[in-house]
Amino acid sequence: QVQLAESWGGLVQSGGSLRLSCVLSGTISTINHMGWYRQAPGAQRELVASIISDGTTNYGDSVKGRFTISKGNAKNTMYLQMNSLKPEDTAVYYCNARGLLVDLRSYDYWGQGTQVTVSS
Repeated sequence: QVQLAESWGGLVQSGGSLRLSCVLSGTISTINHMGWYRQAPGAQRELVASIISDGTTNYGDSVKGRFTISKGNAKNTMYLQMNSLKPEDTAVYYCNARGLLVDLRSYDYWGQGTQVTVSS
Protein backbone atom coordinates (compact mmCIF):
# COMPACT_ATOMS: atom_id res chain seq x y z
CA GLN A 1 0.00 0.00 0.00
CA VAL A 2 1.34 3.43 -0.96
CA GLN A 3 1.28 6.19 1.63
CA LEU A 4 2.43 9.78 1.87
CA ALA A 5 3.50 11.24 5.18
CA GLU A 6 4.17 14.92 5.83
CA SER A 7 6.05 16.21 8.82
CA TRP A 8 7.61 19.27 10.48
CA GLY A 9 4.71 21.70 10.35
CA GLY A 10 4.19 23.88 13.41
CA LEU A 11 3.90 27.37 14.85
CA VAL A 12 6.33 30.09 13.80
CA GLN A 13 6.46 33.85 14.06
CA SER A 14 6.06 36.11 11.05
CA GLY A 15 9.35 36.32 9.17
CA GLY A 16 10.46 32.93 10.37
CA SER A 17 11.20 29.71 8.50
CA LEU A 18 9.99 26.13 8.43
CA ARG A 19 10.98 23.11 6.39
CA LEU A 20 8.32 20.55 5.55
CA SER A 21 9.13 17.03 4.46
CA CYS A 22 7.12 14.40 2.62
CA VAL A 23 7.99 10.74 2.28
CA LEU A 24 6.28 8.33 -0.10
CA SER A 25 6.35 4.73 1.07
CA GLY A 26 5.24 1.63 -0.77
CA THR A 27 5.91 -0.05 -4.08
CA ILE A 28 5.64 2.18 -7.14
CA SER A 29 7.11 2.29 -10.61
CA THR A 30 7.46 6.02 -11.23
CA ILE A 31 6.94 9.37 -9.52
CA ASN A 32 6.10 11.83 -12.27
CA HIS A 33 4.92 14.74 -10.17
CA MET A 34 5.18 15.75 -6.53
CA GLY A 35 3.70 18.87 -5.06
CA TRP A 36 2.69 20.82 -2.01
CA TYR A 37 -0.80 22.25 -1.70
CA ARG A 38 -2.39 24.19 1.11
CA GLN A 39 -5.87 24.93 2.35
CA ALA A 40 -6.75 27.72 4.73
CA PRO A 41 -10.08 27.75 6.63
CA GLY A 42 -12.91 28.68 4.29
CA ALA A 43 -10.66 28.67 1.24
CA GLN A 44 -10.06 26.27 -1.63
CA ARG A 45 -7.00 24.09 -1.77
CA GLU A 46 -4.29 25.80 -3.79
CA LEU A 47 -0.98 24.86 -5.32
CA VAL A 48 2.06 25.99 -3.35
CA ALA A 49 4.83 24.35 -5.37
CA SER A 50 5.42 21.34 -7.57
CA ILE A 51 8.31 19.44 -9.07
CA ILE A 52 8.26 16.95 -11.92
CA SER A 53 10.57 14.09 -12.76
CA ASP A 54 13.03 16.19 -14.78
CA GLY A 55 13.41 18.64 -11.89
CA THR A 56 11.27 21.42 -13.33
CA THR A 57 9.58 23.39 -10.57
CA ASN A 58 6.48 25.54 -10.43
CA TYR A 59 5.34 27.92 -7.68
CA GLY A 60 2.17 29.68 -6.71
CA ASP A 61 2.44 33.44 -7.18
CA SER A 62 2.08 34.17 -3.47
CA VAL A 63 5.13 32.11 -2.49
CA LYS A 64 7.57 32.84 -5.32
CA GLY A 65 10.92 33.97 -4.00
CA ARG A 66 10.13 32.77 -0.47
CA PHE A 67 9.53 29.03 -0.78
CA THR A 68 11.73 26.38 -2.39
CA ILE A 69 10.67 22.87 -3.32
CA SER A 70 13.27 20.13 -3.65
CA LYS A 71 13.65 16.39 -3.75
CA GLY A 72 15.90 14.42 -1.48
CA ASN A 73 18.63 12.00 -2.46
CA ALA A 74 16.00 9.29 -2.19
CA LYS A 75 13.58 9.88 -5.03
CA ASN A 76 10.60 9.31 -2.75
CA THR A 77 11.38 12.27 -0.50
CA MET A 78 10.38 15.89 -1.04
CA TYR A 79 10.93 19.07 0.94
CA LEU A 80 9.45 22.54 1.10
CA GLN A 81 11.71 25.22 2.55
CA MET A 82 9.54 28.13 3.63
CA ASN A 83 11.25 31.44 4.42
CA SER A 84 9.92 34.89 5.26
CA LEU A 85 6.67 33.36 6.43
CA LYS A 86 3.60 35.56 6.67
CA PRO A 87 0.38 35.12 8.65
CA GLU A 88 -1.43 34.53 5.35
CA ASP A 89 0.68 31.39 4.86
CA THR A 90 -1.25 29.81 7.72
CA ALA A 91 -2.95 26.68 6.38
CA VAL A 92 -2.92 22.91 6.34
CA TYR A 93 -0.21 21.83 3.91
CA TYR A 94 -0.72 18.65 1.90
CA CYS A 95 1.77 16.56 -0.01
CA ASN A 96 0.68 15.06 -3.34
CA ALA A 97 2.32 12.50 -5.61
CA ARG A 98 1.33 11.17 -9.04
CA GLY A 99 2.86 8.50 -11.20
CA LEU A 100 2.58 4.85 -12.12
CA LEU A 101 2.28 1.73 -9.98
CA VAL A 102 4.22 -1.41 -10.87
CA ASP A 103 1.22 -2.71 -12.81
CA LEU A 104 1.31 0.57 -14.79
CA ARG A 105 -1.93 1.89 -13.34
CA SER A 106 -1.72 5.59 -12.54
CA TYR A 107 -1.93 6.84 -8.98
CA ASP A 108 -2.68 10.18 -7.33
CA TYR A 109 -2.06 10.14 -3.59
CA TRP A 110 -2.42 12.74 -0.85
CA GLY A 111 -0.91 12.93 2.58
CA GLN A 112 -2.95 13.60 5.70
CA GLY A 113 -1.78 17.21 5.93
CA THR A 114 0.33 19.15 8.41
CA GLN A 115 -0.69 22.40 10.07
CA VAL A 116 1.45 25.50 9.58
CA THR A 117 0.54 28.51 11.70
CA VAL A 118 2.30 31.86 11.35
CA SER A 119 1.71 34.34 14.13
CA SER A 120 1.93 38.09 13.58
